[in-house]
Amino acid sequence: MDFTLSKEQRLVQRTVRDFAEREVGPLAQEIDQSGRFPVETVEKMGKLGLLGMMVDPRWGGGGLDTISYSIAIEELSRACATTGVICSVNNSLCCWPIEAFGTDDQKERYLRRLATTGLGAFGLTEPGAGTDAGSQRSVAVREGEGYVINGSKVFISNAEKADIFIIFVLTDPKQGSRGISAFIVERGMPGFSVGKIEDKMGIRGNGAGELFFDDLRVPRANLLGGEGKGFKIAMSTLDGGRIGIAAQAVGIAQAALDESLRYSIEREQFGKSISKFQAIQWFLADMATEIAASRHLVRRAAYAKDRGRSYSVEAAMAKLMASDVAVRVTRNAIQVHGGYGYIKDYTVERLYRDAKITELYEGTSEVQRMVIAGSLLR
Repeated sequence: MDFTLSKEQRLVQRTVRDFAEREVGPLAQEIDQSGRFPVETVEKMGKLGLLGMMVDPRWGGGGLDTISYSIAIEELSRACATTGVICSVNNSLCCWPIEAFGTDDQKERYLRRLATTGLGAFGLTEPGAGTDAGSQRSVAVREGEGYVINGSKVFISNAEKADIFIIFVLTDPKQGSRGISAFIVERGMPGFSVGKIEDKMGIRGNGAGELFFDDLRVPRANLLGGEGKGFKIAMSTLDGGRIGIAAQAVGIAQAALDESLRYSIEREQFGKSISKFQAIQWFLADMATEIAASRHLVRRAAYAKDRGRSYSVEAAMAKLMASDVAVRVTRNAIQVHGGYGYIKDYTVERLYRDAKITELYEGTSEVQRMVIAGSLLR
């Protein structure tokens, strides 16, 4: 399998890397310290075509393949993990399910906006339904020409600033996960509100927060994919989302290696650069090797998705390994930096905190192992 980048993929990489270095990286430390949502960066990403990279040009998107998308998320996350996940959520968790399961009317009304000037969020997790996504309690009751929804969601990335939300609620509680349906909801609809924005350990500016539905009235035209199809939509959407998070993890790890290389060359102890010490060289060698292996798994999953093959296991493997590597590489980057790595003035401290979330959201590492093992044992 040859993953040599095509001319178009190399152009995507150069373009996004240049954008990330000029517009994203310089804000990363301030966004981490303040926890503010980088609205100005999102607007610039929209103008550059990064909000709907894989969307068909018919609906205002870039029509790129998944490998190009993974490259873009890696480059953004290398500069700022907050920005990387904001972009990933909009592309993987919002644009994709509307394009895959939506009607032409929904695509015209919502997908076109998400791919250009809008921002989306994906509302699945509830206080009592995290890994066990089938244990939803939010309910939609049919009434007249639409539905009345009551319930809540937590830990929803982009919640603070998103204007379009894909939410998952029960339309038939007796059916369990088979009774879950998906709806497209807009900010400003009566009965819909955004609650507390969480103060997090890492990716501090992605506006993750609560959603509340209090007699929220949604027209039938906003039902996505039909009644009872929500769980299938959510799970298939998360398969693709895991490719984005794996790419984010690779970007975080690559940034940690970049910082470690720079620091090890500049830092002197015992009269010479610490890069001359075997212990440091072995840290660097292991980092580079594990990052390369993770990147390969990401592109393997993207390759399978682009060819219309099943990619659930490939995406799970990519996310499992890349997230594990991101945490280990950022931890070792702090070790390379010594005491300075523990200080907030140094980038690796932020990278270490950002890396941890990649083992948790869009399916914990334990869930990825369940997916992989289940495939092996079938």
